[in-house]
Amino acid sequence: MEIKVKINGKVYQDNIDADMLLLDYVRSKGCYSAKRGCETANCGLCTVWLEGKPVLSCSVLAMKANNKEVTTLEGLEEEAKEFGAFLADEGAEQCGFCSPGFIMNVLAMKNELENPTEEEIKEYLSGNLCRCTGYMGQLRAIKKYLEQKSKGE
Repeated sequence: MEIKVKINGKVYQDNIDADMLLLDYVRSKGCYSAKRGCETANCGLCTVWLEGKPVLSCSVLAMKANNKEVTTLEGLEEEAKEFGAFLADEGAEQCGFCSPGFIMNVLAMKNELENPTEEEIKEYLSGNLCRCTGYMGQLRAIKKYLEQKSKGE
């Protein structure tokens, strides 16, 4: 099947198998931030944006991205570094394996929700699993990051 996808601003056109997952497609283009974790759409490691909305690329066929825009963490490097610093300041980065998918969702949440409550933050990020933390450091980092962003800094 012929596919044309814009990934992080660059257009790719390929002939792919009908059952190719979006995760495998973006990784074939060098976007290794999207990781294979549970392969059951439960951990969030494979999160990318499809047309600006977070999706679990392990459960989306690459064909669904045909004539659409996909963004991976590589395409959000400056924003990711900025939020990553908040995670580090709160001691919430630990091993970092879950960080790319987690950061993709935090950045999407920032764009989608205005002044989210703690419950809304937890609900938005409920599909991101981290084996190293109790999520409290991550929650503190998110709140501080969103507070700074709401002030326009």
